[in-house]
Amino acid sequence: MTSIPGPASHSFVSQRLRMHYVDWGNPDAPPLILQHGGRDHCRSWDWVAQALRKDWHVICPDLRGHGDSAWSPDAHYTSFSFVSDMAQLVQTLGYDQVTICAHSLGGNIATLFTGLYPDKVRRLANIEGLGVSPLHSRERDAKPYPDRIRQWIAERHAAAGRLPRRYARIEDAIDRMRAANPQLTEEQVRHLTIHGVNRNEDGSYVWKFDPYLNVWPVANFPQEEIHGLWGAITCPVQFFYGGQSFAVDPRIDGRITHFRDADVHFYPDAGHWLHHDQFDRFVTDLRAFLA
Repeated sequence: MTSIPGPASHSFVSQRLRMHYVDWGNPDAPPLILQHGGRDHCRSWDWVAQALRKDWHVICPDLRGHGDSAWSPDAHYTSFSFVSDMAQLVQTLGYDQVTICAHSLGGNIATLFTGLYPDKVRRLANIEGLGVSPLHSRERDAKPYPDRIRQWIAERHAAAGRLPRRYARIEDAIDRMRAANPQLTEEQVRHLTIHGVNRNEDGSYVWKFDPYLNVWPVANFPQEEIHGLWGAITCPVQFFYGGQSFAVDPRIDGRITHFRDADVHFYPDAGHWLHHDQFDRFVTDLRAFLA
């Protein structure tokens, strides 16, 4: 992978928050939104965007609380707010229809958006973005609702008392990124870190994402309604799953049966960030699906 010329930064307003996205140019080409996942940022798509920019008008947004988008003032990050932000972005861009490729949390958001507005999405590529498998969620869902609310409140109180971790040198943040993601190349580690931190007045560095993102909200779309939205999607859906990831292939737990037109590309040697781990194969498969 070689050095990549940077895209142009833009902003829009959603629910009173200033939201950020980058635009890779080529506005006469069909629009392709690349949506990052949790505690990530829009520049993690740079390699994919570079590969596709000649054929697509590539737009990469930062989710609220991530990258260079504003943090939610009440520190409350629900699927409702994320989906509303995506709807606002599509409206702001002014396209009648878009194509979306999204990862993890971004995949959840994009899939809900597509179910709510099926006429707005031409094709949806989803990288491990269906949330927790029912195989893993039974223990969580078995807790009485008041207990879940109390746990959520306790976690928010704990988050309020924690200060964001500061790194004295950019190299220290790079070391942390490398340790957390050993499958990344050295170039990927450095690029993702440089675009993922802010520098403080004292010269130290902190991650850009809101620490409250570690506290998952209790109130979200009910699961039965999520299944209904999945079934409302009319465009083709291509899933991508890695064999070394914590995410469960939706063919195994039956979630794929809720979709009308969906398939899975499985990558035995890839983890959760398979678009980094298996870049060449992923781009080839994505191109074939988007064509």
